[in-house]
Amino acid sequence: MAEEELQIEEAGGKKSKLMLIIIIAVVLIGGGAGAYFFLFAGEEEPSAAEQLAAEGGAAPAASAAPANASVGTALYVAMPRPIVFNVPGSGRDRLVQIKVQLMVRGSDNEEAAKTHIPLIEGTLLQVFSSSNADDLVTEAGKIELRENALESVQSALKDIAGSEVVERVLFTDFVMQ
Repeated sequence: MAEEELQIEEAGGKKSKLMLIIIIAVVLIGGGAGAYFFLFAGEEEPSAAEQLAAEGGAAPAASAAPANASVGTALYVAMPRPIVFNVPGSGRDRLVQIKVQLMVRGSDNEEAAKTHIPLIEGTLLQVFSSSNADDLVTEAGKIELRENALESVQSALKDIAGSEVVERVLFTDFVMQ
């Protein structure tokens, strides 16, 4: 009698394990199908041309290139060393170190910028050192300094290279002590 109960319990245990494995497999398959649905079966966003056509405007011509595509891709030219300078402040003079990168369009402008790095560094140093420490503490002062640097660099390069080689001046590190 004891052996019959033991065999019944073993058979019942095998059935429950099988049932548990089947339930886990169904849940995993269902989860995978749900994940696939949410990731890949979502609604495609219409392109800009389709949105414009849906609003009633004319679609842009396929042969028309974007304005920046004719100029070239954005490339970044890093200044080889940080620019270090002193600026006067209301309390005391401050030492500032700025690492600069220049955004240019196209490989021709990149080569021109690399060729004229000493001119660019000198121009940046002149602009940076004419600033005030009290202005450089604020975000607006940093933005104004970046804009002034861009105008000066473009002007200097226009005189030498014949074009405004640099599109943007970027500060990648700014330390003031």
